[in-house]
Amino acid sequence: MRYYRLPAFTGVGALRMDERPVPEPGPRQVLVRMRAWSLNYRDLLIATGTYGRGMKPDVVPLSDGAGEVVAAGPEVTRWREGDRVLGVFMPDWISGTATADKIAASLGGTVDGVLAEYVVFDEDAVVAAPSHLDFAEAATLPCAAVTAWHCLMVQGTLAPGERVLTLGSGGVSVFALQFATLAGAEVIATSSTDAKLDRLRALGAAAGVNYTRVPQWGKAVFDMTDGGVDHVVEVGGAGTLPQSVRAARTGGRVSLIGVLARGDGLSPVPLLRKGLTVQGMLVGGRDTFEAMNRAVERHRIRPVVDRAVPFSAAPEAYRLLHSGGHFGKIVIVPD
Repeated sequence: MRYYRLPAFTGVGALRMDERPVPEPGPRQVLVRMRAWSLNYRDLLIATGTYGRGMKPDVVPLSDGAGEVVAAGPEVTRWREGDRVLGVFMPDWISGTATADKIAASLGGTVDGVLAEYVVFDEDAVVAAPSHLDFAEAATLPCAAVTAWHCLMVQGTLAPGERVLTLGSGGVSVFALQFATLAGAEVIATSSTDAKLDRLRALGAAAGVNYTRVPQWGKAVFDMTDGGVDHVVEVGGAGTLPQSVRAARTGGRVSLIGVLARGDGLSPVPLLRKGLTVQGMLVGGRDTFEAMNRAVERHRIRPVVDRAVPFSAAPEAYRLLHSGGHFGKIVIVPD
């Protein structure tokens, strides 16, 4: 079978496609033929050596993929051949709140990921794919979608009528828009172009702000909502956090998810004056993933796939993600 590895964390050019035998599942494992894969910004950071310490040497990249079970170990009870499944981002986080042990292993980082034609998973570390989604759509869910759901629906306890601010049109932000709209919230979205804002409105955003024309977009959002939003899904990092804090209402919540934009430090004074809850977000455990999938299936939510790249050209998918022109998710599909 073919698979990719990262022999060095020096950039996308370090990606290597190689071959090895199809693995055999252990007693409590399933062998999954992968049918689609999806990229996250985290994958770029890992490839360039800027994600952090503890990455597995020569790691198989990517956390997100969808496939079908083709073999199961003799002790497996949860799955059978033909089942459509998705890997859990942190395979040891089955339920409950995060602990150091539960989050120690993460696919495509501290342990091998899924950018291979066949992958072995522990039977407890996969979930069923929503039945109405094709493999490419389903492959977008494990990281970005679960993070957005965990942020708003679990930690944020989002209620109908509340206001949510999303930043840009990447995977987490688009999923957050879809989930918030489903929950009856009002979403304000930012983007770099009016064309993307039009697409975000078509997905349910009530209003939009072009941050290239309105550099002080935090104040603009604060003013248009007459006192600020209840939740900010903050994917930019240091470069956007001051504006996100400005956009939030007194007593609101800012969920820190991404590190897309560089910037200087943030003074704690605005946080104190507003009494904000600022929380770093992890992806979520298997129980969160399964709860989200029930909602996705029941309400027939369809992930937004920007484009698909063939497996043999996987490095091109990384380059497309780095260019920043995508709307939603970039996926990889079999040749």
